[in-house]
Parts: sequence; C-alpha cells; structure tokens
Amino acid sequence: MTKVLLTGSSGYIGKHICLQLLSSGFEVRASVRNKAKAEEVRSAMTTHLPAKFDLAKKLTFVELDLESDAGWNEAIAGVDVLVHSASPFPIASPKDEDELIRPAVEGTMRAMRAAHAAGVRRVILTSSVAAIYGNDLPSGKKEFDETMWTDVTHPVGRIPYTKSKTLAEKVAWDYVATEAPAIELTTINPVLVIGAPLDRHYGSSVSIVERLLNGKDPVLPDISFSLVDVKDVAAMHVAAITTKGAKGKRYIASAGMRTFIQLATTLKTAYPTRKIATKQAPSALIRFLALFDGEIKAVLPSLGKHIGVNSSATKRDLGITFAPIEESLVETANYLVDNGFVKS
Repeated sequence: MTKVLLTGSSGYIGKHICLQLLSSGFEVRASVRNKAKAEEVRSAMTTHLPAKFDLAKKLTFVELDLESDAGWNEAIAGVDVLVHSASPFPIASPKDEDELIRPAVEGTMRAMRAAHAAGVRRVILTSSVAAIYGNDLPSGKKEFDETMWTDVTHPVGRIPYTKSKTLAEKVAWDYVATEAPAIELTTINPVLVIGAPLDRHYGSSVSIVERLLNGKDPVLPDISFSLVDVKDVAAMHVAAITTKGAKGKRYIASAGMRTFIQLATTLKTAYPTRKIATKQAPSALIRFLALFDGEIKAVLPSLGKHIGVNSSATKRDLGITFAPIEESLVETANYLVDNGFVKS
C-alpha cells in the first residue's frame, strides 16, 4: 500500500486531497499544526467516508510547522510520496510580505530536504497559478500556460501572495535541479478554488462567494477570475501520483474564466431575493475604495484585464474533466447559506 505524507491536511484544499487519497486506497500520514487540527481532519473524513471504512488504520497524524525543523525527518520516514499542500493564503495583502513569503519558501524547502534525506522520490507540490500569470503575456499568446513564470518585480508579480507562491515553487524546482535530481516533482497550479468545503472550516477563496452573497459591495470591479472546483484540484493531486507522464511537469487547475459580473449574475439567479450586486463600478471608484479596503486593493493590478489560462495539458495528461463553473459556484453558495455563514 502506498503511503503518502500530506502536509496542510487541515486546509480547505488539503482536506479534499486527504479524502480522495483515502478513497483511492492510499494510506495517509497527515501533518497538522496541533492535535486539535487532527481531530478536525478526522471528523471531516468520518463524515464523508463509508461507515465501514477503517480510518484508524488508513489515517495517522504528525505535528509539523512550516517555520520549524522539528519533526520533519520523523514525519517522512517510511513514506512513498510527499504531497506538500501547506501554504498560507490570505485575501488581503499583509503589511509585511515576509509574513507570507518566509513560511511558504522555508516550508517548501523543509519538505523538499526531508523528502531527499528520506529517499522519497515522488513529490507533488501545491503551487498556484499566481506563479504563472504575474507577468506580461508573451507576444502571440492569448492565455497563460504552464510554460510561463511570474516575474516578482512585475506590478502583478510583486503582490506578496503572488510573490510567495512563485518563490516557493521556484525553490522546489531549483532544489531538484541542483541538489536532488532523483526527486520526481510535479506541481499543481490552481486558479481561484471554489466548491463546498468538507466541514465548517473553509479557505479564503470561498470568502469571495460569501462576500457576494452578503451584498457587501453595491457595485463590482471590472475584473475576471479563472475558477476551478476544489474536488478537481484534489483529483489532480491523486492522478499526478500515478501518472508517469506527470513527472517533472506543472499542471494548471482551471475550468475557465468568468467576470465578476457573470459570477454575481449566476448567484443572483440562484438566490433572486438576496441583495447581490450585478452592476459594474467605474474603475476610478474602485481605485478610490482601495485606499480603505485591503481586499479591494488586492484586485487593482487585475482591473480591466481579462486574460485566461490554458489547462489543456491537465485534461490531456491527467484525464481531468473539470466541473462546470456555474455548478461549483452554486454548490459553494448553497453550502454557505445552508450552514448559516452568510446573512439571512
């Protein structure tokens, strides 16, 4: 039986990866920051697995910290595959970019070094499309693809989150190239991830749907999002483990692109009595509001730009059929409404 060390198992995406690994027959050693998080993950798995599933045998836990060396070598001992999904993801940029960059980069290096020391050859790293699109689109190209890299000096690329994901992925590839050529690395690069969480603890990406449902903004900025269902992101991680052709490659997780207005209109159709804004704001107004709202400020580099990403390699190599965006969006909204996470 293949044993996987999964970091970031208590995260929104991490729980879905954990569930799909277990459902696919893998044994999972899940890393958490503390024992309370272990119980949270165990509870989420119990809710979504068959009643007769032997969870105690298939799922164990270890405590790891992205910013500490303690426990990494012990955690990865006897493991066949490392899936490193642990990384911070806020919506608003922090005042000090190192709050994001340091744990992302150092955590990735700790994971890679531990894998190398333990002789673990297969590594799947959860990166982000942020490591791809933070640059000008090359001449003749209409979409970003997995061959492209963010420039951390570019106006989009130097946003702290974008920079953190780019630098973290780069150190992983550089480490394989210079120190650990035996490691077979694959990165999964999701766009904005939506879809129902497995429990009441969900990530920052879902908060965008929450914001729309709560009618926080009377008008919406002229921006677009590429989106993907969290279940498809998890499926990509599992497929990458067993797909020989995935070794040494990057894969974009994206079902397509929608404008903010299109997303709001879909939600308004599903929830016609909710005060969901569907009108576009003048860009000058958005720039003014960004002076007072960190979440609005974070979208400024994307204002007025509608450039998608190409996920054809993912479909071809990993055999993924992405869930329709509107279906995932409404599923996310239903979860938030049904569980009382948005105003009634």
